[in-house]
Amino acid sequence: MSIEEVSAEKLAELFHHYHQVLAPEFAHSPRVTLESWNDLPRDERNRIVAAARLALLEIAANSKQRDDSRRYFAKPGEAEWGC
Repeated sequence: MSIEEVSAEKLAELFHHYHQVLAPEFAHSPRVTLESWNDLPRDERNRIVAAARLALLEIAANSKQRDDSRRYFAKPGEAEWGC
């Protein structure tokens, strides 16, 4: 699956899920509240989705930049040797 195929909404939901699952292990406070994705207020879900969308855009931009920097080089095994 490429980065273009990942929806920001799904990434945000998964991120929230894993954040909630790991929260008790990393919590410094005993008052950790665990909310399901559907129980979050709409504004909070929208904020997390917006952050996921920005993260996906940044990953895609960095990936494109890396691909552009390699376009002048031969792929492994394709270089021509000799004069």
